[in-house]
Amino acid sequence: MLNQNILIAEDDADIVELLSLYLSSEGYTIFSAENGLRVLDIIGSTKIDLAILDIMMPEMNGYDVLRRIR
Repeated sequence: MLNQNILIAEDDADIVELLSLYLSSEGYTIFSAENGLRVLDIIGSTKIDLAILDIMMPEMNGYDVLRRIR
């Protein structure tokens, strides 16, 4: 299996835990961020293959994060 990194950007810990459980059991490496600024920190230092972004996060919303990533 390919070693792929997935970033879950979500401020609800229960959702992060559930998604992490399912995705890690399929062999993905999971990173999580509770706010938009943390997302940018992780993306700046780690190769992320897929980011799942919550729209309504503290610090910076998902739309603004996506604009910055692009």
